[in-house]
Amino acid sequence: MGHETYNALRHFADSWGLLAMFVFFVGVIVWAFRPGSRKTHSDVANIPFRHEDKPAQD
Repeated sequence: MGHETYNALRHFADSWGLLAMFVFFVGVIVWAFRPGSRKTHSDVANIPFRHEDKPAQD
């Protein structure tokens, strides 16, 4: 890989790569806190307590 190619890829990563990672991060946050996900998050949070009084059936 030549020096010019390295500089071009580095410039791309510094500008558009950072923007892409930021957009991805915001997308994950929006997806995690969307209004319809409360039931799913509550269900997953209670997995350890599902079979508290008796063992799970096979």
